[in-house]
Amino acid sequence: MAAAQPDTPMNDPTTKRFIRSHLKVRHLTLLVELGRHGSIAHAAEAAGLTQPAASKLLGELEYVLDVSLFQRLPRGVVPTEFGEVMIRRASAALTELEAAHEEILHGVAGIGGRVRLGSVLTPSARLVPDAVKLLKGRNARIQVSAVVDTSKRLVEQLRAGELDIVIGRILDPDVAAELQFEPITDEPHSLIVRAGHPWLTQEELSLADLAAGSWILPPPGLLRDRLLSLFLAHGLEQPDDVFETMALSMIPSLLCGSERVVALPPELVRPYLDNGILAVLPIDLTIKSDVYGIITRRQHHLAPAGLAMLQALRDTAGLPTPRA
Repeated sequence: MAAAQPDTPMNDPTTKRFIRSHLKVRHLTLLVELGRHGSIAHAAEAAGLTQPAASKLLGELEYVLDVSLFQRLPRGVVPTEFGEVMIRRASAALTELEAAHEEILHGVAGIGGRVRLGSVLTPSARLVPDAVKLLKGRNARIQVSAVVDTSKRLVEQLRAGELDIVIGRILDPDVAAELQFEPITDEPHSLIVRAGHPWLTQEELSLADLAAGSWILPPPGLLRDRLLSLFLAHGLEQPDDVFETMALSMIPSLLCGSERVVALPPELVRPYLDNGILAVLPIDLTIKSDVYGIITRRQHHLAPAGLAMLQALRDTAGLPTPRA
């Protein structure tokens, strides 16, 4: 005789009754649009509803859940903490339904499917292109879209169902239980300058010299904090002459036209290093970011296209395939 299943959230009778008896697709659509627009009137228009109908649907949800999902303000609505949860879950649910429809269409048409990939900067330079090349060699019909952003933003999109796979870091321990993480590597950084920079021939380059120099720095975050903390730990002022950017397309030109220095993984500017346009300073500050890896959602079953992309990433990074 089979053992009774424990009352997990999805097996809870109250949860099942809420989902099967009360929750409709138009509720999900309205929640997502309210999150986008912050206005019942605008959300109703986007969802193809009248404003009274939208207000009624929202009231139904709040009545059944017995919580306030939105705070009503004179100029719109702002989600409560419960509203934020419902918006994120509604977005993921709608994305799942759209993915199912797309998967069926692709299956019928024999196309191969589509996968949405997000990556932080360093793996986007080599790992992602090599993995996509490997995937296309196995199945050229699979469509891949990719975005490059910070780990925080990418993980938010992953949790909302807007991305299928992320190559990045899990920075918030509160969401770690929702996610599967397969570590790849960390990002050792070197100090990069133009070829011919005076520091390349300076006999003893000190931290004080670096602090007095001109820098290209990323926006505030983990890497910038670690870099600037080196100066503070030695009683030095932070650099005054700073250009702030994450745009890799701009950095080589900025370096070549000035005496600036930037801390980057060498792989990101490898062609410029190999061609002698840029050079690595002979000083090791042991600057690196935390380990990045492949991130997926635990309770989400990837479509065949997503599974194929996941395997291509593992093969390219030399990772083993986890046991089922």
